[in-house]
Amino acid sequence: MEGRKSQFGRIAGAGFAMLLMSTPAFAQEGGGIDLVDMFEQMGPAAWAVAVILFIMSFWSVGVSIERIYTFNQATKQSKMYAPLVAKHLKEGRLKEAIALSSAKEYRYSHLAKVVLAGLQEYQFQQESGSSLSREDLLDTVRRSIQRATALTSNDLKKGVSGLATIGATAPFVGLLGTVIGVINAFVGIASSGSGGIGAVSAGIAEALVETALGLFVAIPAVWFYNFLSGKLEFFNVEMDNSSSEMVDYFIKKTA
Repeated sequence: MEGRKSQFGRIAGAGFAMLLMSTPAFAQEGGGIDLVDMFEQMGPAAWAVAVILFIMSFWSVGVSIERIYTFNQATKQSKMYAPLVAKHLKEGRLKEAIALSSAKEYRYSHLAKVVLAGLQEYQFQQESGSSLSREDLLDTVRRSIQRATALTSNDLKKGVSGLATIGATAPFVGLLGTVIGVINAFVGIASSGSGGIGAVSAGIAEALVETALGLFVAIPAVWFYNFLSGKLEFFNVEMDNSSSEMVDYFIKKTA
């Protein structure tokens, strides 16, 4: 257990060693503070804060990578899908358009999901011999498209709101670790009976490392959130445009 703690402390401290060692406030007579030892000597509360921040960082990076991959696939597949389905609809091949929209190679396409919902609803009403009027038929298709748009938009947003939460809370979690480090610094003063830099340096270093960790987690999370939010707005505009085009298509088809 001690060996694992020591290894984790070395990994965590390596990223901040050069920055903190270059700060004059952390210099001691005869040399600088050993940041690896400082990590190894951190109390349970400080370690808990650091672990929480690392978990938040790993989660935000993982979600960001997964969403960026999904969004790239959605963009790529939608660009390939749009002209093909438009050609089928223009030539009146409804079944071929439905088969294309449900194909696995377009499973990430947000446009395919929206168009498929409208086509399937229209086909169902036609094949079931529904006695709905033209206006009721169009309203049914329109509601089906709206439901598909809402579900697809919600699916695209998975995990993105968590990035906003991490970006907003990580600095405060780091601040909690800072407060704990300052408390440890005062405990060091009380234990040594002196207010020299040697008594408080470890606690201050611990506090600043926790602050740096909080900012290190929050800044990329905010960047990723803003980037992905812009992508989501673009996808929503595309789905709204596709929905309008589908309704116009069915209006002309039922005229």
